[in-house]
Amino acid sequence: MSVLPIQPIPFFANKDRAFWRLQFVGWGGAFVLRTMSAVANDLPLASLVLVLIATITGFSISLVLSVIFRSLITRRALVTWGLTALVLPFAVGLHAFIDAWVVSLWRVEGDASFTLLFLGVFYLDATLLGAWTALYYMVNFYLQVEEQNDQLIRLENQATSAQLAMLRYQLNPHFLFNTLNSISTLVLLKQTEPANAMLSRLSSFLRYTLVNKPSARVTVAQEVETLQLYLDIERMRFEERLRTTFDIDASTETALLPSLLLQPLVENAIKYAVSQQEMGAEITIATQLVGPMLRITVSDTGPGLQSPTTDNRLSGMTYDGGEPVSTGVGLANIRDRLSQAYGENHRFETIEPLEGGFAVVIELPVDRREPTQDISEPGRLYQAAR
Repeated sequence: MSVLPIQPIPFFANKDRAFWRLQFVGWGGAFVLRTMSAVANDLPLASLVLVLIATITGFSISLVLSVIFRSLITRRALVTWGLTALVLPFAVGLHAFIDAWVVSLWRVEGDASFTLLFLGVFYLDATLLGAWTALYYMVNFYLQVEEQNDQLIRLENQATSAQLAMLRYQLNPHFLFNTLNSISTLVLLKQTEPANAMLSRLSSFLRYTLVNKPSARVTVAQEVETLQLYLDIERMRFEERLRTTFDIDASTETALLPSLLLQPLVENAIKYAVSQQEMGAEITIATQLVGPMLRITVSDTGPGLQSPTTDNRLSGMTYDGGEPVSTGVGLANIRDRLSQAYGENHRFETIEPLEGGFAVVIELPVDRREPTQDISEPGRLYQAAR
C-alpha cells in the first residue's frame, strides 16, 4: 500500500485559522439559507441587500462575543454561564435593533411599526446568535479537554522517562560501589553495628525509590525524610567532610512537590563540592513561602562556578579515567521535569552567591492537596533505618 507523501494537518492545529474558517462558513451558510428563503417567498432581489446587511451585522457582533466569551471560558462555571446569560440577550437585542432599523429605512411606506419589526427579527437573530454561542463553547470546551489529555499523556511519558533516568542515577555503579565498599570495609574491621546501620539505610532508600510511582508528589516533610536517608548513607562515607543544614519553614512542610526532586541536587553538591575539597563542604536545604510560590534552595560551600568542572556540573557529565560518563540526570533533567509538571509557572535557576559556592533555586506553585499516592512509608523507613 502506498503512503501519502504529505501528512494531513488537523483542522484545529491552528486555532485562529480554524475560527475564521468556521466563522466564514457558518455565516456564509446563514446568508445562503436566508437568500433561498427570500427567493422562495418571491421577495424582490433588492431584499437581498437586507439579508447581506443582517449577515454582516451578525458576523460583526459574533466577533465581539468571541472576545468576551474567550475571557469567560476560563472562569468558574457560575461566572461563565451567568455572564453569558446576560451578554447574549443584549447582543441579540442589538442585532435585532439594527435589523429592524434597516428594514424600516427600506420599507418607508410600510404599515408595520418599529416594535413589530423588532419583534419579528428578534426570534431569528436569537436563533442564530444562540446557535453560534453554543457552537463556540462546545468547540472550545472540546479543545480544552483534548489539550488536557495531550498534556497528561506528555506528562506521564516524561514522568516515566524521568523516573527511569532517576533510577539509573540513583543506582549508578559509582554510588552502589562506594556504598557497598564502605559497608565491606566496616565488616572487615568488624564494625558490625555501623555496617548494619549503613546497609539498613541503603535498603530503605532503594526500596522507597523503587516503590514510588513516577508521577507521585510528596510533601516537603516527606521529601526531607527521604533525603535524610540518602545523606546518612553519604555521611558514613565522608564523615565530617559532609555537613548539612536543613532550614525548613514550618509553613512549607505540607506543600507538595515532585518526589525525589531534591536528591539529584544534593548528590550534585556532594560530587562537585564535598568530594572536591579536602575540608569538605556544607550543604544547605532551605524552603520558604514567597507569596503563592514555594521556594526551595539547595546550596553548598564548594568552589562554585569557578571550578574547572563547572561545565560538567551544569551538563550532568563527569569523567572516569578521562572518559566522559553521563550521570543520567543532572540539572537538565530536573528542569525538564518541572517544565512538564508546571509549564511556565515555575522558576529554576542556578546562581553563585556572593559568599561563594553554588546554589539552585526552585520556585513552584503552592499546592496542599493530598499527595498523588500514599507515601507514609518514608518516615517509617527513616526511623527504622536509624
